[in-house]
Amino acid sequence: MTIVVLRIGHRPTRDMRITTHVGMTARALGADGMFLAADDHKIKESIDKVVRRWGGDFFVRIGVDWKKEIKQWKENGGMVIHLTMYGLNLPNAIAEIKGRDLMIVVGAEKVPASLYDLADLNIAVGNQPHSEVAALALVLDHLHAGNELRKDFTGGERKIIPARSGKHVEPTNLDVERV
Repeated sequence: MTIVVLRIGHRPTRDMRITTHVGMTARALGADGMFLAADDHKIKESIDKVVRRWGGDFFVRIGVDWKKEIKQWKENGGMVIHLTMYGLNLPNAIAEIKGRDLMIVVGAEKVPASLYDLADLNIAVGNQPHSEVAALALVLDHLHAGNELRKDFTGGERKIIPARSGKHVEPTNLDVERV
């Protein structure tokens, strides 16, 4: 199962922090990568820095044509789901999407009406307005049944050592080699 997030409607002056959080949430909760339908190098640099520092294989591609990406994804047998408060509520749709190669579309500004028809499924988390970051997190958590929270990220410069109190971070061999 491959999962990618497609972020559309990103406005660099307004949405930089939220789009970065969409990418970091996608990475931390089991997605393989993010396509950004904007040419915002700062977003890519920021998320790539997280991957370098903390590990994993997450990728970011910027400046994509979102309609083309959706079409290619579907032609290759993948399913496209659009997160929107107007969609089917997540618990009623999870069985249909589990185990599939998914492109999860997360909008920012007003989403083009055509997206509602291009998506294989419009999915809501609660059918009420709220954060797209929260919606993405809940969808990914439901898809992975909580197992993504146990993922061991390798290949980073640093590793977090879980602790009951305090903050424990250790350099990895990768970090030592760079020093």
